[in-house]
Amino acid sequence: MIDLRLLREDPDRVRASQRARGEDVALVDSLLSADERRRSSGVRFDELRAEQKQLGKLIPKATADEKAELLKRAEQLKADVKAADAERDAADAETHELLLRLGNLVHPDVPVGGEEDFVTLETHGTIRDFGAEGFEPKDHLELGQLLGAIDVERGAKVSGSRFYFLTGVGALLELALVNAAMAQATAAGFTPMLTPALVRSQSMAGTGFLGQAAQDVYHLDKDDLYLVGTSEVALAAYHMDEILDADKLPLRYAGFSPCFRREAGSHGKDTRGIFRVHQFDKVEMFSYVDPADTQSEHQRLLAWEKQWLSSLELPFRVIDVASGDLGSSAARKFDCEAWIPTQGKYRELTSTSDCTEFQSRRLSIRVRDGKQVKPLATLNGTLCAVPRTIVAILENHQLADGSVRVPEVLRPYLGGREVLEPVAR
Repeated sequence: MIDLRLLREDPDRVRASQRARGEDVALVDSLLSADERRRSSGVRFDELRAEQKQLGKLIPKATADEKAELLKRAEQLKADVKAADAERDAADAETHELLLRLGNLVHPDVPVGGEEDFVTLETHGTIRDFGAEGFEPKDHLELGQLLGAIDVERGAKVSGSRFYFLTGVGALLELALVNAAMAQATAAGFTPMLTPALVRSQSMAGTGFLGQAAQDVYHLDKDDLYLVGTSEVALAAYHMDEILDADKLPLRYAGFSPCFRREAGSHGKDTRGIFRVHQFDKVEMFSYVDPADTQSEHQRLLAWEKQWLSSLELPFRVIDVASGDLGSSAARKFDCEAWIPTQGKYRELTSTSDCTEFQSRRLSIRVRDGKQVKPLATLNGTLCAVPRTIVAILENHQLADGSVRVPEVLRPYLGGREVLEPVAR
């Protein structure tokens, strides 16, 4: 959540942010009104309680005639204090509920607009000309079936659409990707983490995934637990309700977990293969930093993502995501999109978001710097979302006979294999 003081001091900035997101601007005025009621009812409660305490001191010293009048006033004050307390609690609850609905403040450099209004910041690698090489590229599903690596038919039989099996070399390729990604993250100073896939509502709401993203979240009603769509949730909540020491920052974690997404808004999109699925594994980077370091840390996370995709020898571009396409927690987000030959376009493989103090305020995570205790900043960045990375590797590194060249960075994790060969049928 944002700082209420900032809202009071500069409401136009918050309105502009909501407008850039395409969100409800009237929410700002509703929140200002609720906050005013919260503060005024708090003052009223404090005044009545002070009078009540003062009256309690006067009654024992009063004469018989005075005492009757004071007791009558005490009874009225008791009722007034109870009413003021209820009014204060109601206004406080309304303020908190409205505050949770407000997105993070959009960074001023973010391009304004919808999904297609991003700005391309840089492009890396060379897109292959398969025509010049003399063959038509196969898509990842055809390649995966030739390699005995992907089985979507049995995935659908067992679990339904958008589920799959990685088999044989496909399973080995996932393990290679995860181990290589963790090796890079560990070398960069991240602490490796295996995180829970089920979390409480406080964790999910605290990271901002029960707002605009709620339709994509799986909820287990009987247990009141949520399946995470990213280990960002567990990593953000890891230090929930804690005060960290400033000299321990930055804290950097690399979490591996299964991820679950309903993909509720993607009906008819990417239905072939494993590009858009309900369950997948991912290595996620997460940072806790001083708010003054948040933008520089964002660039570091982006640099680590670029290093990873470059090591996989994939052509990709970096985009500055437009305001209307930001998640509610993100003040700014950069995506790295790899070229997918059979789609003829770039598709998102990784993203990194600067969430400033938004999540730490919701999760009550603070930092002690001398005598000062304040919220800190959190950032996240995908290092390897496995299925999409497999899609990009198979399609970009395929050979004419249906085999696939293995990027050098993965070879030590695949027993030295340089090429994945089609299997005999």
